[in-house]
Amino acid sequence: MNRELEYMFLKCARVWIPDAEEVWKSAELTKDYKSGHVSLQLMLEDGKNIEHKLDPKTKNLPYLRNPDILVGENDLTALSYLHEPAVLHNLKVRFIDSKLIYTYCGIVLVAINPYETLPIYGTDIINAYSGQNMGDMDPHIFAVAEEAYKQMARDERNQSIIVSGESGAGKTVSAKYAMRYFATVSGSASEANVEEKVLASNPIMEAIGNAKTTRNDNSSRFGKYIEIGFDNRYRIIGANMRTYLLEKSRVVFQADEERNYHIFYQLCASAHLPEFKALKLSSANDFLYTRQGRSPVIDGVDDTKELCTTRNAFSLLGINESYQMGLFQVLAAILHLGNVEIKDRDADSSVIPSNNRHLMAFCELVGVTYQDMSQWLCHRKLKTATETYIKPLPRLQATNARDALSKHIYAKLFNWIVEHVNKALVTNVKQHSFIGVLDIYGFETFEINSFEQFCINYANEKLQQQFNMHVFKLEQEEYMKEQIPWTLIDFYDNQPCINLIEAKMGILDLLDEECKMPKGSDDSWAQKLYNTHLKTCSLFEKPRMSNRAFIIQHFADKVEYQCDGFLEKNKDTVNEEQINVMKASKFDLLVELFQDEEKATSPTGQVQGTGGRTRLSIKPDKSRDKSSKEHKKTVGCQFRNSLQKLMDTLNATTPHYVRCIKPNDFKLAFSFDPKRAVQQLRACGVLETIRISAAGFPSRWTYQEFFSRYRVLMKQKDVLADKKLTCKNVLEKLVQDQDKYQFGKTKIFFRAGQVAYLEKLRADKLRAACIRIQKTIRCWLARKKYLRKRSAAITIQRFTRGYQARCLAKFLRRTQAATIIQKYQRMYVERKRYKQKQAAALAMQTILRAYMARQKYQALLREHKAVIIQKHIRGWLARCWYKRCLEAIVYLQCCIRRMRAKRELKKLKIEARSVEHFKKLNKGMENKIMQLQRKIDEQSKENRLVNERLVGLESSYTVESERMRGELNRLRGVEEDAKNKANQVSSLLEELERLKKELSATQQEKKTIEDWAQSYRDEMEKMVAELKDQNGLLKKEKDDLNRLIQEQSQQMTEKMTRAIAEETQQLETDLNEERSRYQNLLSEHLRLEEKYDDLKEEMALSSNVSKPGHRRTDSTHSSNESEYTYNSEYAELEDGTRGREDVTRGIDTSLTLKLQKRVTELEQDKQLLRNELENREEQLQRASAMARGAELEYESLKRQELESENKKLKHDLEEMRKSLLGNAATGAGAPGSPAYKVLLEQLNASCEELEVRKEEVLILRSQLVSQKEAMHHKDEKETMTEPSVYKDDVSKLKDDEVKQAYVGLKDTNRLLEHQLQTQRRTYDNEVESLRSELQNVKEENNRQQQLLAQNLQLPPEARIEASLQHEITRLTNENLDLMEQLEKQDRTIRKLKKQLKVYSKRIGEMGAGQTEGQTSPGQMVDEPIHPVNIPRREKDFQGMLEYKKEDEMKLVKNLILELKPRGVAVNLIPGLPAYILFMCLRHADYVNDDQKVRTLLTSTINSIKKILKKRGDDFETVSFWLANTCRFLHCLKQYSGDEQFMKHNTSRQNEHCLSNFDLAEYRQVISDLAIQIYQQLIKCMENILQPMIVSGMLEHETIQGVSGVKPTGLRKRTSSIADEGTYTLDSILRQLSAFHSTMCQHGTDPELIKQVVKQQFYIIGAVTLNNLLLRKDMCSWSKGMQIRYNVSQLEEWLRDKGLMTCGAKETLEPLIQAAQLLQVKKKTDEDAEAICSMCHALTTAQIVKVLNLYTPVNEFEERVSVAFIRTIQTRLRDRCESPQLLMDTKMIYPVTFPFNPSCLALETIQIPSSLNLAFLTRV
Repeated sequence: MNRELEYMFLKCARVWIPDAEEVWKSAELTKDYKSGHVSLQLMLEDGKNIEHKLDPKTKNLPYLRNPDILVGENDLTALSYLHEPAVLHNLKVRFIDSKLIYTYCGIVLVAINPYETLPIYGTDIINAYSGQNMGDMDPHIFAVAEEAYKQMARDERNQSIIVSGESGAGKTVSAKYAMRYFATVSGSASEANVEEKVLASNPIMEAIGNAKTTRNDNSSRFGKYIEIGFDNRYRIIGANMRTYLLEKSRVVFQADEERNYHIFYQLCASAHLPEFKALKLSSANDFLYTRQGRSPVIDGVDDTKELCTTRNAFSLLGINESYQMGLFQVLAAILHLGNVEIKDRDADSSVIPSNNRHLMAFCELVGVTYQDMSQWLCHRKLKTATETYIKPLPRLQATNARDALSKHIYAKLFNWIVEHVNKALVTNVKQHSFIGVLDIYGFETFEINSFEQFCINYANEKLQQQFNMHVFKLEQEEYMKEQIPWTLIDFYDNQPCINLIEAKMGILDLLDEECKMPKGSDDSWAQKLYNTHLKTCSLFEKPRMSNRAFIIQHFADKVEYQCDGFLEKNKDTVNEEQINVMKASKFDLLVELFQDEEKATSPTGQVQGTGGRTRLSIKPDKSRDKSSKEHKKTVGCQFRNSLQKLMDTLNATTPHYVRCIKPNDFKLAFSFDPKRAVQQLRACGVLETIRISAAGFPSRWTYQEFFSRYRVLMKQKDVLADKKLTCKNVLEKLVQDQDKYQFGKTKIFFRAGQVAYLEKLRADKLRAACIRIQKTIRCWLARKKYLRKRSAAITIQRFTRGYQARCLAKFLRRTQAATIIQKYQRMYVERKRYKQKQAAALAMQTILRAYMARQKYQALLREHKAVIIQKHIRGWLARCWYKRCLEAIVYLQCCIRRMRAKRELKKLKIEARSVEHFKKLNKGMENKIMQLQRKIDEQSKENRLVNERLVGLESSYTVESERMRGELNRLRGVEEDAKNKANQVSSLLEELERLKKELSATQQEKKTIEDWAQSYRDEMEKMVAELKDQNGLLKKEKDDLNRLIQEQSQQMTEKMTRAIAEETQQLETDLNEERSRYQNLLSEHLRLEEKYDDLKEEMALSSNVSKPGHRRTDSTHSSNESEYTYNSEYAELEDGTRGREDVTRGIDTSLTLKLQKRVTELEQDKQLLRNELENREEQLQRASAMARGAELEYESLKRQELESENKKLKHDLEEMRKSLLGNAATGAGAPGSPAYKVLLEQLNASCEELEVRKEEVLILRSQLVSQKEAMHHKDEKETMTEPSVYKDDVSKLKDDEVKQAYVGLKDTNRLLEHQLQTQRRTYDNEVESLRSELQNVKEENNRQQQLLAQNLQLPPEARIEASLQHEITRLTNENLDLMEQLEKQDRTIRKLKKQLKVYSKRIGEMGAGQTEGQTSPGQMVDEPIHPVNIPRREKDFQGMLEYKKEDEMKLVKNLILELKPRGVAVNLIPGLPAYILFMCLRHADYVNDDQKVRTLLTSTINSIKKILKKRGDDFETVSFWLANTCRFLHCLKQYSGDEQFMKHNTSRQNEHCLSNFDLAEYRQVISDLAIQIYQQLIKCMENILQPMIVSGMLEHETIQGVSGVKPTGLRKRTSSIADEGTYTLDSILRQLSAFHSTMCQHGTDPELIKQVVKQQFYIIGAVTLNNLLLRKDMCSWSKGMQIRYNVSQLEEWLRDKGLMTCGAKETLEPLIQAAQLLQVKKKTDEDAEAICSMCHALTTAQIVKVLNLYTPVNEFEERVSVAFIRTIQTRLRDRCESPQLLMDTKMIYPVTFPFNPSCLALETIQIPSSLNLAFLTRV
């Protein structure tokens, strides 16, 4: 022991030391502790060093801290060190850091009030905890409720949940959530919504029994025990409530910051409502009873709305409006009574002023007289033996009497409400068991403690005693179960304290005795207490400074009680006359409140319909008379009796404990006050539980868990095959003191602290291993560093030497280059000097030659200019000479012309004298003038158009000038010729001058126009340039605009694309939601139908059905009852009737026996008929043989001919087969082919032979007719049988020859016809079979080619799967063909056996006849005749099945109700029942029988529903009928005739479409049925997968050794080690593969399989994530790795099955991200940003929950800091998402059934005999 202590108290060990502020403070040892030291050197968490002195007497060391990996555990008993600081610290860490309010402490659930609404009480949380083991999930009130519910169903024992704690700790809320859990999980056994009524009682009781106190805004001021009753199927049937010790004093008095009961403030807040006007209420501050606390309003509470809630609850419980108004009327009267002012009349009397409005209101509301009430409020009647006195009361006593009456009225009202609530919660169903929820006040201690606190603490003493005994009992049972030596553990027994209170001469006994004394007082009672108990009981003490108080040492603390008011409160007296006034009221409700209890309906009486159970009342039954002995029992006595009954009830049940803790007194959210928490932990018994556990062996490990955790402490040689022996050997080595542990049967038990010791050893071992690993790694790193440096040095040397070599080479190259440069430089200088000299010489030559050239050029220029001057001078001289000569010539000509003109003038004068000549001349002149005038006009026009002829104006003017000169010369000649026209000539000259002026003006205008044109051109060019610039700018702007438009267009396109995509997605989402809503309605409709059927069957079978087993849900009961229903309906189907369905089991048995007897009789009749039929057949064959005796000779003659014909036909057939087989691959069946020719030749030959035979038959018939006419037998009657016809004809012929000829002709005719028909039929059959064989070969070839082409396009895996599927189909078809051939052979064998039997008899007869020698050669001999096998020609089937109307029930029975999917799926083609049903439906449509169609579809749908109801939990059955229902639906679509469904059909399939009926409505009905089957399939799969998911995905260690097992407490988790029967990941994968293979075998559509797989993976992901969010022990780094590995295995399974595109992987995304969240770093802001971007599929609540739950498994891991979690919350604050924490595991994706046409031809489907459908006929 000392060695272990010294080992634990080493340097850096952490301990707890007491602290005044924080109760306990953590410190760390700075120096090792050695035995004998008197102090410890410690360092606090703030870095301060202190010296901790040890107690010199006890030498007790401080408490050691638990390892960090144990901090924050779900169960306090899992802590290695069980002591107060460890418990307090663990609760604080869970509450503050992890925001977890629930913690286990052994069997106790500790609940800390968060003062904040948490999202952990929804229906999803309830469903998550339902059915789970208590240790598998995180602590929760639902886990305790589930454990109670489970134990009630398993152990057949009533349960109790005891919720305790001080005011404000959350008792009422915890009890409310427990009741909500029961109401949700169990449901109601009737349609009365009992669970809603149970929950509705809470707001009522809170309104009338809860009030605001300084510690709690909604404090329950009474105790209550609610028994929730269950039937034998564990559904809620009712409830009953018992109340304890209502705090009546609160009605008349409230302390500061407190309120009266809520109902008063609700009424005052609703006083403005019209229905409350008559109550004359106003604000709560106006009434004495509601304003004393000066806090009439609670923050966040709307009293008006609360009243509406209360009224709705009243209505739900059946308390109508009139009663409610009556209750409110009484409550308002109490408020008015409190405001009645009583004044002093004198020192001994008081008076109420007249017309007091509050007293008047009170009297008006309660229906009493004002005078009586005012008198008895101020007076009292005293009775003696002989007389009665009326005594006035002083004001103080009168006020107390008024308050006493108010309290009494309220108590009566409270009891009345409780009574009626119990009435409403009672049903007539027999109660099988119950769960009680006790919501009772916790231990209380105030500065001033009175009678109420005394009773409360007394009740807590009793409860603590019961709790201690239960804990002790459980510990003892655990030890005995494990066969560990049991030593009595010392624990605190508070029986002495209880005896002090309730024993004889105890406190209550003395109090009752003092109350009976006439002059008893609180002082005298206190003196009696001192005298009785002060010296005899150590638990009773007297305060030093008071004689009116006493102290009791309770289990939690010492409490000082003030004696003032004890007697008054214990008596609880009320003025009798005031009670009589109340009884005389006209108000019926008030009279009911005060009537005698034996006449009232009280919850103390026996409730009808509850199985004889007696309901316990608030107070025991009291028989009162009308005398003054009304209050016989005191309050203390009543409370003691009711408490004893409560303890009896609790002791008769299995208790479950919930201890509520109030973290602080200021109602701050998630604020933890250690002082207050420790007080309550001590008071509620949690620390006592810890002490009891610590006294024994608190830490318990299974051998497997111990081996897995501490395997690192073992050597390889220590590990044995027997793990139990291994653990024993290791522990003996590790722990020397064997008292520190015990080996149980299945567990190892450790003393407190041993687990921490082992953890330290393990941590040290791991640390040493880490150091060794670090050493090796550091060595490896150092060597790697050295090698890198050495390699770097070598590399540097290599590069340096290379650099030096390169420098030398560079120097040599530069030297050589310098020499070459010098060479070329010198050459360049010399060459440059030469070039300069050469250039100078050339320059001088150039200048000289230029000078000489210029001189020569100047000389040439001067000569040239002299020549020009000479030329011009010579020209001028020549022109001058010319002009002089010209002038002389002109002058000479003028003279000559003048002379000639004169001569001519003389002649003209002579001629002018002639008039005619003058006219003629004048006429010619006028024409010329007109012509001239016209020309002038034309010229003016031309001048006007000069703008258009600017370029040719000059030329036109020159031409016109020459023309005018010529004209002028001519006119001058004319003037000379005609002098008399001188005036006209002058006018012409004037006109000419005018024209010249116009011409000059025109020229000027032309110049102006040219200038304008030039300026215009310049302007145009300038404008064009500007336009070009503008055009360039515009082009640029255009390009910019085009680019902008393009960008905008692109943006708009993208935006529209996104919008369209979002709208499409939204529409898809809406469609899925609508589809999901529709499918949910279908499932709800189905559920209601099943519930209706169950209720109907339950009503019918209630008298005969035996007691069912213990089941949790309704599904088992429904399935059993549906089985009964199915049996009765099956019997009805056998009888062919559709009568009643509600048949009892006894009737079914008798009916079965009758049917069996009837079947036996029918079998006997059948056998007799069969024997008779065989006899008749034998007789008929014998008669026919005798009749055919005449045919034998002729047949013997024909035999050879027939044999030859047969040989010929066989030869032809053989040739045909050879030809066909030889040319099968080259189109042998085509016209023109050899086979076709052979076939045609044989056909022609057969036709010729047929014609010949027809002619012979005609000849024979003509002879026969002629013979018949000669016979004159007109009176003969024809019969149906041929032998009789022959016999009659033969008997009527007298002549033997004619008779023989007649018979011969007839036989010949018959034989010929028979032979001809046989031959033709045989030939046709052969040809048809060959054709069909050829066609089958072609189809098979084409199908093989198509399959080959399709397979080549598929991937290898799919190719193999398709080949296997094709091979399976082929083998199935061959199997069917072989089975059909076998059936035919069996029939043939039976027929041949029967014929052989007949022939053997005939042979025997013939042999006997021959031996006797009685036959002659010509006589007929009965020889056996071998019948001719006439094969029927195969029909061309249309893919229809015909059945009779009466066979419809047989069809449904054989094909649906009695079909076994397991055998059908393997032996038959997928969907065969669907094809058969559709083929039957096609025939009904073909014959246009609407009734047949309707009944067939209805029967099919109902039968499928029945078989699913009977075997709905069988996955194969549900999958089989889902596949067939979908195939039937596809057939209805494929052959409906709609164009959209006919696109994939063949021409033959299109011919098979329905022709008469449109079954679109039935398609919808069948689609709904398919949806229901799909949902049933999902539920069936979910029921199978649900138990596997958590174990396989979370608990099982797929990667062994990654996650270590942490210590667990009393609530053991499910082991993660794969024991036998434990589900693993392989179990899930195998189950998924089984589901997939089953659906594939059944022919389920691939798209439907994808949807099923997606739903499966969603269930796996949702269940796994929900459990991860509710299990702190699963949130670790190693578990994240396990989950990711498991998910990868699931993805690999999807990849193997080719289902990666079905969307199943996406459903696992939340789980994947949660696993990644467990593994990523969680420290810096970058980590927070990465987490926020990574976990997009998780909600903020889920992310924060995972971070809060993250728990290190080893010491090397770190917890997530609170600051980091707040950073995450800040970053995710803007997310718009649902606040829901858990995923909805009940969510089912909406299912769709994509159209999947079948390529199978209906006419090729064969019906196997195993289906027993021989009554169906192929059509």
